[in-house]
Amino acid sequence: MKTLFSLIESPFHPNLTALYQRLGIAVEFFDTARKLHKAMQQQAPDYFVGDFIYGWANNYAGTNLCNLDVTLSTLQRFAPEAKVIVFAHPRDEAHVGKLAALFPIHAVLKYPVTEQEMQVALQGEAE
Repeated sequence: MKTLFSLIESPFHPNLTALYQRLGIAVEFFDTARKLHKAMQQQAPDYFVGDFIYGWANNYAGTNLCNLDVTLSTLQRFAPEAKVIVFAHPRDEAHVGKLAALFPIHAVLKYPVTEQEMQVALQGEAE
């Protein structure tokens, strides 16, 4: 059975549990990156889904581009084969390319994300 780890950091993140169940994918949801990183050390997921939040404020100034930098670095260490699917708000979408220049990203889906779009991302080739 395939596994998917989902880091939910945005109120726009859709509930796609029914889709994951239909596709036979076991899913674990995380509300903090710290809990996710600990779980990755125990089990490597086949898929990672995360909300892209660009660092507009000083929180990420200098060393970090967005909220997913450290998580994707950790993912490369513990689950280098995992397919990364990023959800992005339309205002942040233009900046996802900067993240893709640093880490392999399988698919970028813009909010609102539909089940059909997610199914294509999970079953299809890189976009």
